[in-house]
Amino acid sequence: MTGRRIALVSDAWSPQVNGVVQTLGKVRDELTAMGHTLDVIEPSGYKTIPCPTYPEISLALPGSAVDRRLEELNPDHVHISTEGPLGIMAWLSCRRRGRSFTTAFHTQFPEYIHKRFFIPLGLTYGLMRRFHNRSEGIMVATPTVRRLLEGRGFSPIVDWCRGVDTELFHPSKAGSFDRPGPVLLYVGRVAVEKNIEAFLSLEVEGSKVVVGDGPALEGLKRKYPDAHFLGKKRGEDLAWCYASADAFVFPSRTDTFGLVMLEAMASGTPVAAYPVQGPLDVLTNDKAGVMDEDLNTAIAKALTLRREDAREFASRFSWRRCAEIFFSHLVPAKET
Repeated sequence: MTGRRIALVSDAWSPQVNGVVQTLGKVRDELTAMGHTLDVIEPSGYKTIPCPTYPEISLALPGSAVDRRLEELNPDHVHISTEGPLGIMAWLSCRRRGRSFTTAFHTQFPEYIHKRFFIPLGLTYGLMRRFHNRSEGIMVATPTVRRLLEGRGFSPIVDWCRGVDTELFHPSKAGSFDRPGPVLLYVGRVAVEKNIEAFLSLEVEGSKVVVGDGPALEGLKRKYPDAHFLGKKRGEDLAWCYASADAFVFPSRTDTFGLVMLEAMASGTPVAAYPVQGPLDVLTNDKAGVMDEDLNTAIAKALTLRREDAREFASRFSWRRCAEIFFSHLVPAKET
């Protein structure tokens, strides 16, 4: 197949560290290797302001620049990945210019906004439904998210997936935290919507380790001085943390997927989580992770699992397959 030109619009991009950025970066790399050209419209090219309550994230102020950029690129396909300022301006441009496009539902922003500002879920979901339902396909990573959006009137929905770098995240990277065991690890944004206190408040043996940065970090450090906060980690340092832990704890109840769970299992570290969306779709093998409404119980059971079983399960996920499915859902930006 002749390589295609794809415009990817995303308010989430490096240097942000999260599952959305990780996924889009890997998809870009795989599509490029497949012979396609992927032009990313992301915040670094525009004037930005800090995101309210989350200053680590920069929000672009693009004005009409996105419309001009899309006109310059004249892409074969347009994918709008996020509902932020860049995504909204791309949406308006496509609607005005008659371009077809796809979108993706990565994050439950209505729940996050409700936790911070108490804005009713129905209002925010209504705005997001209007945004996504104008697309030719709303990509979702799991059956649980599909059911959630179908129940709120989103359409048309198409199934996507996620992958994991099994070379970077590998049991061979293991070392020692030099702290009392078992070592229980959390990796991700340190923010209220991640429900980290459900983990930090547990009375368990061993050591609790938190890897990540975010607006709740300083407050949690003061409240839980016995936990070990290592800040943001990347690459080999992050892989070492995953492989050196005895269990990975995923306390979130709102994530739409939870890529960190795959990274932990690829590192040979079993997962403990609540039986909610995200874990229900990822932890489909009870030899790799445990779900329970009692997080203590889930952790205790996860510590009994074999590391090689967790690794074998995660090895089934491929970034190439993720990119191929993504590409299959794209639509021509204009009729030829």
